[in-house]
Amino acid sequence: MNTGLRITAFAAALAATFGTAYGVGRVVDPVVADAPPAPHEKHADSPSADAGGDGGHESEPAGGLQISENGYTLDLATPHVTAGQRAELRFAVRDDQGKAVAAFKREHDKELHLIVASRDLTTYRHLHPTRAADGTWSTPVDLPRAGGYRVFADFTPAKKGAENLTLGADLAAGGTYRPATPPAPGRTASADGYRVELAGTLNPGKAGELKLKVSRDGRPVTDLQPYLGAYGHLVALRSGDLAYLHVHPNGEPGDGATKPGPEISFTATAPSGGTYRLFLDFRHEGKVHTAAFTVRAGSAPAGHESAPAATEGHGDGHGH
Repeated sequence: MNTGLRITAFAAALAATFGTAYGVGRVVDPVVADAPPAPHEKHADSPSADAGGDGGHESEPAGGLQISENGYTLDLATPHVTAGQRAELRFAVRDDQGKAVAAFKREHDKELHLIVASRDLTTYRHLHPTRAADGTWSTPVDLPRAGGYRVFADFTPAKKGAENLTLGADLAAGGTYRPATPPAPGRTASADGYRVELAGTLNPGKAGELKLKVSRDGRPVTDLQPYLGAYGHLVALRSGDLAYLHVHPNGEPGDGATKPGPEISFTATAPSGGTYRLFLDFRHEGKVHTAAFTVRAGSAPAGHESAPAATEGHGDGHGH
């Protein structure tokens, strides 16, 4: 996996059964995309893939809108859990013969990356499942609120012919619900006593740099620890359809140029205008922390307004 830009963008159609049955958190104003969802999009593996575009053009189409792609299918064996109760999430990636895939390429320290996000973008989990010899995967998960969720599996099979696949499936957490939407856009977020400041703009159809600066107790954090082979891991989800942007940092530990904080730099391209939720995972003093931001793609920087993260986020299946 490149240490520069790696964007995996895809959108998941909202399941009709979740349309009115689920939501989580408190009631706030709805968040609506500025433009219709982008068409199916392919992965971009370098900044040049989207560079040179402008705000009037969408980025290159990307796949990942479906549960199956290129002969591989995400088979979610646990489509339902109960909110507030620890459960075992089980799944497999199956080939076109229905056989569970048991050989994957390692990317960013893992064979497979699993993201779980609520459809209102107020809950986020970056899980690290374990694979059994027969190809089945499992991980503990505890979702705090009832509602509709989306499960994203990001992987590359060892067999040639398919690269950087991201498949999605719907997951329901039962229980009493109240609908919610992400907090208002802002340039700062709090996470476990840390303050993270966001600089830069997420641009539709054009690559741009995002910088996130980490501090604690008013002092810059200059000893961040590697997490998944980098000093930070950033995921962006578009409000409305959960189009997914998997962004990797510019530089890596040990390359002679990248410092362990306080800034972490990323290059990202939005598939369209609209509202996005950014989730930054970073490790310090042996623990992974998650800071969340709401941003408008194409909007000018919002100064220094504060938007404390209201997201339930965890960087692994066991909490921090």
